This record gives sequence, structure tokens and C-alpha cells, in this order.
Amino acid sequence: MSVSRPLVTVVQAGRQSFSKGLQLQQNLAKSTQTLDPPSEFRNYLVLQEHNPVYTVGLRTKDYTAADEDRLRKLGADFHRTDRGGLITFHGPGQLVVYPILHLRQFKPSMRWYVATLERMVIETCHQLGISGATTTKDTGIWVGELKICAIGVHGSRYVTTHGIALNCCTDLRWFDHIVPCGIEGKGVTSLSKELNRHVSVQMASDALISSFASVFECGVQNLNESKLGRATEM
Repeated sequence: MSVSRPLVTVVQAGRQSFSKGLQLQQNLAKSTQTLDPPSEFRNYLVLQEHNPVYTVGLRTKDYTAADEDRLRKLGADFHRTDRGGLITFHGPGQLVVYPILHLRQFKPSMRWYVATLERMVIETCHQLGISGATTTKDTGIWVGELKICAIGVHGSRYVTTHGIALNCCTDLRWFDHIVPCGIEGKGVTSLSKELNRHVSVQMASDALISSFASVFECGVQNLNESKLGRATEM
């Protein structure tokens, strides 16, 4: 593991379909391109919003073709993924973050990674004025009995993919049609709802990048569109 601080490149991907976001994530994870100056490892922090979509993790828990059809009729897409966790929703007003990290530059432990990711989200919430955000026995970050951020990650050869979904100004009615993350009897909330004011995805992004650099003890840099194109060539 390198003794210097790892460098993470921030990719502001904007709003796009889940499929396009997934392809970007996969391309970055597989990329053999390097940034200047050359580095043995490349780490990315992809920030984006998605068009309305329900996604299911590895534990599908009986989500059938009929369920998929029902959810699609609401005007959302539907995808099965290789992340951990059960069903959740992504859509406008939600900050979706994919940290694509080579953990050998940090600490080669998925348990450490998930715990650090949780601390980063809690710190982000604290920065924005929510002091009660915390972890529980259930996955994700919670404010009381309400989930404010879903977490579902995947790791392969110490390279992380997927990540978190932080509700900023999300229309929470989308969650009424599912049991979010398979957790019965609990609901969801957002930064805007908890703070009783509008919190945009961009506001949350700024706080999250700052928290990420602090909690993961890394440097961050922005990646412009031309370099992004070269980095994702297959």
C-alpha cells in the first residue's frame, strides 16, 4: 500500500439513465488508461442523478416479472444488478455516488470500506445540518426510523463499484410502491424533508466531496470531459 495520500478523481456525470451510469462505472473500473502524472492505480468518485429506476441487488427476494411490469408501469425503469442489498429506487433529486477505488491504496478490506463509507455519509449529513444521522442494525444511514441514504456495494479484486444513494430533494412517493431495501415497517426521508428547506443535489455533492476527502484521507481532483472520454475508451 502506498505511503502517500491516494488521489481520487471526481467525475460529475450529471443526470442520466441508470444504464448509462452503469456503463460509465464499468468502463472506469476496467480502464487501462492513466491520468497525468502516471499512477499505478486510478481511483474515481462518480457523482450523478438517475432518471426514475428501481434496482434490485443480488438478493432479489421474489421480485417476479409481474412485479417488474408493475413498477415499469409507474414510469420507471427496472434493473437487476450485482451490488449487495435488495430493491431500492433512484431518481431525480437523489445523489447517486459510485466510488471506484483500488482498496490496496487505502486498506484492503471491504469491511473497512463499508464502515468508512458510512462514516463519510454521516459526516456529509452533519455538514448539512442533520446531527442525528447514524447507522443501525439495518443497512444504510438513518434518521430515527427513516432511511436517508441507501448503501449497496460490490468489490472485485479490491476494486469497488456501486455505492450510495443519498436522498436530497427526492420525490419520496416513489418509495411507496416497494419495501425499500427489504426492510419492513420503516420509511425513507430526505435532506430537504429533515431540514425543512430545499437541499439540491449540487449542495449535497459539495458537502460529500469535502467529507470524502477528509474521511478517506485522500486528495481529490476534477476530471474534465475530454479526459473522461479518453479514460473510458475500451
